[in-house]
Amino acid sequence: MRDADSTSPIPPFGVACAVALATGVVMAMQQAKLPALWISIPLCAIGLGGWIALRRWRWVGALLFGAAWACIVAGHALSVRIPVALVGQETAIVGHVDGLPQREDRLLRFDFLADRDGNVAGIAGKHLRLSWYNPKVRVGAGERWRLRVKLRRPRGVLDPGGFDFEKLALERRIAATGYVRAPESAEKLGDTPGIDALRAKLSARIAAAIPSPSARYVRALALGDTRDLTESDWDTLRATGLTHQIAISGFHVGIVASFGALLAWLAYWLFPRVGLRWPRVQAQAVMALLFGFGYTALVGFELPTVRTLLMIVAALLARLWRRPSSVSASLALALATMLIVDPLSVLAASTWQSRSAKKKNSAIAIHR
Repeated sequence: MRDADSTSPIPPFGVACAVALATGVVMAMQQAKLPALWISIPLCAIGLGGWIALRRWRWVGALLFGAAWACIVAGHALSVRIPVALVGQETAIVGHVDGLPQREDRLLRFDFLADRDGNVAGIAGKHLRLSWYNPKVRVGAGERWRLRVKLRRPRGVLDPGGFDFEKLALERRIAATGYVRAPESAEKLGDTPGIDALRAKLSARIAAAIPSPSARYVRALALGDTRDLTESDWDTLRATGLTHQIAISGFHVGIVASFGALLAWLAYWLFPRVGLRWPRVQAQAVMALLFGFGYTALVGFELPTVRTLLMIVAALLARLWRRPSSVSASLALALATMLIVDPLSVLAASTWQSRSAKKKNSAIAIHR
């Protein structure tokens, strides 16, 4: 008699397909040279078709799709880097500060998003990482500036075990690095209201409300603002195993989402008749999604938080649709969703370090 399991179709977002998809993405990232688009695009289409149509062998399609899709996305990320003609040239740029600037002794580092209008074609709309030596002015989150900079393409060192900045730049789509030239010509154009400015204001309020050195830890835990943490603080955090909880703000998304689910549970406990109109479990899922999205927006849609939000969304949608979902199935769906949205996330160590923590937080939000 034929084994029933051998003829059963593999779920398209089950564990086998999720592992195959991740394997394909990782294999693509190990290649020294990316294939041309005329090769990657047809392979991506074939892989997607096989993933959908092949019932017992759809993991093969997921593997091919993952490899081809990762090559396409990586090729696009490399293509947005500044043209070679602009490397080493002093260039005037206009844009706004993206995120929270970080000061180190006499050096100020910050991300800069160039405007699509008012910049040369090779820089317009690009994400830059800039340094400003001995700044005489204050640079705040969300502020618009006109600067003269000298840029170069992202690069890193080849020392074994050293920090690979080029890989980080690829993952975060950083088009160029550089430093501010002629600081006397720098001109502040105004403030840009948004999440970054709100985040900076909340961080300042926390510092004012907690007049003690421990305020820097509260700001780091609440908003991911690690600017005031010293090297000694990081050594202490590494020794106690707490670096991950502070450095990777995705952990906090799970906590906030779980808090949203807890509030929904409390509301149903106080007003049980609401359950006659809307099931409590679905209300908890919606509240968890809203709170998780709100916190992700508050910290500026940082990639670790976006990845966590995607995993929470994948897990909670199954609950909203009243689909039975085991822990492994929820994790597989979340992993597949994350890799489809951003296959370059496999380049970040946080993707692998926080996998179990994120799943645990998703489960808390569901089963509260």
